[in-house]
Amino acid sequence: SGSRMGTTTPKQFLALRQMPLLWHTLQAFTQVIPASNIIVVVPEPYLKSDTLQWIDAAFGAAITLVAGGETRFHSVKNGLSKVPNDALVAVHDAVRCLITPSLIEACFVQATTTKSAIPAISSVDSVRLQAPDGSNQMLNRNQVMLIQTPQTFHSTLLKQAFEQPYNDTFTDEASVVEAIGATVQLIPGETTNLKVTRPLDLVIAEYILQERTENFSE
Repeated sequence: SGSRMGTTTPKQFLALRQMPLLWHTLQAFTQVIPASNIIVVVPEPYLKSDTLQWIDAAFGAAITLVAGGETRFHSVKNGLSKVPNDALVAVHDAVRCLITPSLIEACFVQATTTKSAIPAISSVDSVRLQAPDGSNQMLNRNQVMLIQTPQTFHSTLLKQAFEQPYNDTFTDEASVVEAIGATVQLIPGETTNLKVTRPLDLVIAEYILQERTENFSE
């Protein structure tokens, strides 16, 4: 939901340059794969929303729309039901609307050989791990990676992982895959591939888009 943005509207429907965040995300993905290969999972009450129907029409009404579940795990599982076997699957947060086609392509290329590709960037801040009792310890930030999406897998591996029961320790697809004993491959992410979560993120996203527009016109 958009609670941290001060609205009840799902964040993927918030506007950036007068277009929904989801639209910007789909613009990037459709430069790499056909719209007919894209599955959009949204909260069930919004499946028939005017915004989603407009977005679908903007991409030729070729996108598959699926109702989400109670958690991220269940939403991804619902989406996987529409994915064929022997395919590559890129699971992406729609609110990472500044994703570039080049990063999407890099994930697909890596997953072709290693069955997984998880974009990640290094932490530039000092990092500490806090225990439930309030005690904490410093971590080596050179060994800490900040995980992004699209988390990309061979569909056989991902479907197998999502056959296991839900566990509240699952935070993303990589953690689900690791729970069945598989390893995941990290690849370099992008610092601009930010997740729009708070109002300030929209301001930053607008600035990045402006920079891209100016660089493109030069």
